[in-house]
Amino acid sequence: MVEALCGLVRIPAVSPKDGGSGESLKAKWLAGLIQSLGLPEPEWHEAPDPEVPGGKRPNLVVRIPGRTSKRTWIVTHMDVVPEGDRSLWETDPFLPVVKDGRVYGRGSNDNGQELIASLFAGAAFVQLGIVPETEIDLAFVADEELGSAFGICHLIGKGLFRPEDLVVVPDGGNEKGDFIEVAEKSVLWVQFAVEGKQVHASRPDLGNNACRAANLFSVELDDALHKAFPERNELFEPPLSTFEPTRRLANVANVNTIPGKEILAFDCRVLPETPLEAVQSVMEDVRKSVERKTGVSIRTEIIQKASSAPVTPSDAPVVERLRAAIRSVYNFEPRIGGVGGGTCAAHFRMAQIPAAVWAQEADTAHMPNEFAVIEHMVSEALVFGNLVDPD
Repeated sequence: MVEALCGLVRIPAVSPKDGGSGESLKAKWLAGLIQSLGLPEPEWHEAPDPEVPGGKRPNLVVRIPGRTSKRTWIVTHMDVVPEGDRSLWETDPFLPVVKDGRVYGRGSNDNGQELIASLFAGAAFVQLGIVPETEIDLAFVADEELGSAFGICHLIGKGLFRPEDLVVVPDGGNEKGDFIEVAEKSVLWVQFAVEGKQVHASRPDLGNNACRAANLFSVELDDALHKAFPERNELFEPPLSTFEPTRRLANVANVNTIPGKEILAFDCRVLPETPLEAVQSVMEDVRKSVERKTGVSIRTEIIQKASSAPVTPSDAPVVERLRAAIRSVYNFEPRIGGVGGGTCAAHFRMAQIPAAVWAQEADTAHMPNEFAVIEHMVSEALVFGNLVDPD
């Protein structure tokens, strides 16, 4: 398993939108590994993409027959994010290093660890001659890091999944492995451009200070949103809608100039029961109020808007099976809850296919010196094995 994970790390699979050439080389290497493990030949489900060499983004599906007509999907992704600032890496991000029970390298944690765990769980059944209770369907997909249009969404569009299938997306978790994610909040990222009039700081009477107006707007918007939406949902942690002022772009370079323009942003993670349109309505009311008070103009830009997908019920078959598998391997009861938003499981839930997210992993995704813990990878393989056949 360690050798296989190192093989994955050695092959960059970065989106063309991030300057890479996609997943084709990794998919070809992975198809060879699948064959060497004695697994059935993978199906190739390619999505057209003129931005990559060859014009196609690959998705591989391996099917291992079961004793029943039930199907269990484990969906992992081949693509990785760019390495970022190489000076922050202690080793080459695409030359894996095995040290202190870890495998270092870009993509080792996100999502190579789970990909290899699922692959070797399936291989164990084949090599031992055991027919699992449910059919094992392993999907190795493209494009997860930038929206899944060429990966999960492409496969859903081809009708590969059924509503009654058990679907696990092991692309998020925690160090202990005791959390199953079944829901996510809606996401609303909004940027505001506050425009006044720039002047010398010795003559504020001749201008309109955009910095002061932006400060007022940020505070009043923060307060208004929290007052308007105090609802709680204990499924989530935190159990509230959150409205966080985040990015503030640089304005003027010197101290003695009153800025004429300020740009700020809010990251809002909203409970599913609150419509995003209601949040936007409050934003609009505050915008108009501050414009009247200060004389500035405020322009609103939606950076991202995504309403939450339907919640996977806590008693859904996939959740019950996953809970039992985790209990069997770890001897503890996992927690079930929701997250702030943005998992690729949402694509399944939007298609009315209940999906659960689980993994045991160190939180090193997208970081320099990313690593996977070997013990976690082995434990995940045991959970996946128990998931498809509790016996």
